[in-house]
Amino acid sequence: MTTIQHWIGGRAEPGGSGRFADVTDPATGEVTARVALAGAADVDAAVAAAAGAAPAWAATSLAQRTRILFAYREVLNANRAEIAALITAEHGKVHSDALGEVARGMEIVELACGIAHLLKGESSTGVSKGVDVESIRQPVGVVAAITPFNFPAMVPLWMIPLAIACGNTVVVKPSEKDPSATGLLVRLATEAGLPDGVLNLVNGDKEAVDRLLEHPGVDAVSFVGSTPVARHVHAAASAAGKRVQALGGAKNHMMVLPDADLDLAADAAVSAAYGSAGERCMAVSVVVAVGDVADALVERIADRARALTIGPGGDPASEMGPLITREHRDRVASYVPRAREQGATVVVDGTGLKVAGHENGFFTGVSLLDHVTTDMDAYRDEIFGPVLAVVRAATYEDAIALVNASRWGNGTAVFTRDGGAARRFQLEVQAGMVGVNVPVPVPVGYHSFGGWKDSLFGEHHVYGADGIRFYTRGKVITTRWPDPEDAGVDLGFPKNT
Repeated sequence: MTTIQHWIGGRAEPGGSGRFADVTDPATGEVTARVALAGAADVDAAVAAAAGAAPAWAATSLAQRTRILFAYREVLNANRAEIAALITAEHGKVHSDALGEVARGMEIVELACGIAHLLKGESSTGVSKGVDVESIRQPVGVVAAITPFNFPAMVPLWMIPLAIACGNTVVVKPSEKDPSATGLLVRLATEAGLPDGVLNLVNGDKEAVDRLLEHPGVDAVSFVGSTPVARHVHAAASAAGKRVQALGGAKNHMMVLPDADLDLAADAAVSAAYGSAGERCMAVSVVVAVGDVADALVERIADRARALTIGPGGDPASEMGPLITREHRDRVASYVPRAREQGATVVVDGTGLKVAGHENGFFTGVSLLDHVTTDMDAYRDEIFGPVLAVVRAATYEDAIALVNASRWGNGTAVFTRDGGAARRFQLEVQAGMVGVNVPVPVPVGYHSFGGWKDSLFGEHHVYGADGIRFYTRGKVITTRWPDPEDAGVDLGFPKNT
């Protein structure tokens, strides 16, 4: 059986902790590999490699960094099918979804290729007699990138390209559940010409994370994961004096107003709630039906939900794959009978699904709950699976109050034909990313991704302009150069007499 190793200083390292975890194919339930789990000594070695490479990399010209990033884009593009296949094999998402993940990650590589423009400073000439002022941005140092299981290629690519483009070195810690795609991204960076030690990888669990958070050689931490862990990461790393961006969980609402195109809204709800098996922080998990649209909307969503094809991610016919682990599948499924007990109407019950030939896979069908109220577990908790709740609101005012009362504020959407209503929503809703007739409003690479409230800990969102600000520190330089003639210096210029 293959053992997945760390990548430290430009080469594979077995690690010395003696601890391992199984890597499983979610479609079959079979263990396909084992991954070495880093201990403190392994993390220390990776940080030492990053710190050792940092001075030379920070001094590398923008032109050379850009050449390497362009080369990285090309090797990623050439290997996108293999990266996607690894995502499907270890995470379970369908192949088209995995390819889309790689494409969204490559957007940030392309953004980083413009680093020479993005790092341009500002200057003011003659602020006082003989005095000029300029601002520049310099690398932070060693960055720890701690990434989640649900996007093993896209989220590392949200962090790594901009961090190294800005002159930092990186230690990435992927999820131990599906580490191979991230490992390939790191090895391909070396193939693209990235110097040894600039990008390192340690596989591991909480022990590796906690060592990164406390390590005196780590200067900044980027994290994406659940809200409880994001809160811990932010608190622990901040207490250790590090710069931190920690993106947490979500409970994203999609408001459907009475004038909305209900077919469009139903299509959007199904794709946004059940895509990637609901295992994404931008999934729509609550539809807020306003006025008298609920019955017709729920019927449309149910028809589409029942028609979805669920199967292994490698099957081209599959529209949704399995969940990441058996334990997570069982936890997600438990919300459906609980919602029924608490008074919700279970319109579509996807629990107990068995896929022929893959009876041991971690599959569940999609579920649709109606008449959900805000005191039910299915509403209050981040389920992180293919369970969609419908909440009914009499008026827009009731609906916006409900959405804004959520402790999360990651993404939200409104479906309407009324431009005035849409404008009011986008200004009044308390969330970091807003869609108007767009159910999953993930920003393009040159804008930044991040939420409000319990969806974000720290001041900076990821990628875009915020990413540049996070991975650099500003410096303002004030200079005075006296005029040579005032100083009595003879510059040897010819003089007219």
